[in-house]
Amino acid sequence: MNANTFKIGVVCASSRFSKERAEAVEQWMAEHHPDRDVAVVFHPACFLKHGHFAGDDRARAEAFIEFANDPRIDAVWFARGGYGSCRIAEAVIPRLNAVARKKRYLGYSDAGSLLAGMYRAGFEHLAHGPMASDSVRDDVTAKGALAWLTTGRTDWIEPSLAADPRPAVAFNLTIIDQLVGTALEPDLTGHVLMLEEVSEAAYRIDRMMFHLTGQASIRGVAGIRLGRVSDVTPNDPDFGQTPEEIVRYWCLRSGIDYLGSADIGHDTANKVVPFGPRR
Repeated sequence: MNANTFKIGVVCASSRFSKERAEAVEQWMAEHHPDRDVAVVFHPACFLKHGHFAGDDRARAEAFIEFANDPRIDAVWFARGGYGSCRIAEAVIPRLNAVARKKRYLGYSDAGSLLAGMYRAGFEHLAHGPMASDSVRDDVTAKGALAWLTTGRTDWIEPSLAADPRPAVAFNLTIIDQLVGTALEPDLTGHVLMLEEVSEAAYRIDRMMFHLTGQASIRGVAGIRLGRVSDVTPNDPDFGQTPEEIVRYWCLRSGIDYLGSADIGHDTANKVVPFGPRR
């Protein structure tokens, strides 16, 4: 690793991450960046185990703070999702320094809890997009994520952003629904809110949309775009509405503009959505 290497710190704020997957990511980096101009650095705490989690709450929090505040780390990449970042976010955010505020942070799914709280706290370089574990699944996905982490620009950007100047954010539906009314909920007034989901039954999607669109804070958004809703679990009897029909229904009922589709989801086609206004 040379002195000019751009170092991306990988942290695990949620559920367990395997050394085997980390080694696969490092191998991918060695093959695609043989000159070592970009390198990933896994925090040792990524490999801790505490029940469901990658270490207990304190270990995950301290690891995130260490890499975020370290001037030798140029950007922070979430290792994977799962569940757990909401348990540490309120303890983490007040301890992040001026160095941390200059960095870019990339992730999605459960990482959305931390991203939301950081956005509320005024962090400017956050994005919903592929995580480190995705880099061994698809070359184009990984290259797009790394481009944003290293430069703040990428061709792997959600397409609607090019034509819409309004600020935008993207979240997993379950995550943003659970954050409403908490200390992590950001002000999304005037924002395009992009949603995606995975492994939920249609009735649960409907129930979350009822709750989400019923909140005064959410009714102030500029509109909602729906990303991919994948692996919808069976409903008996069949719910009778597609995820898009459900979202359209609750947007119409709540007076929120439905803006169409978004190219995001729990898959290798998941595009990058930088938070906030276009820069």
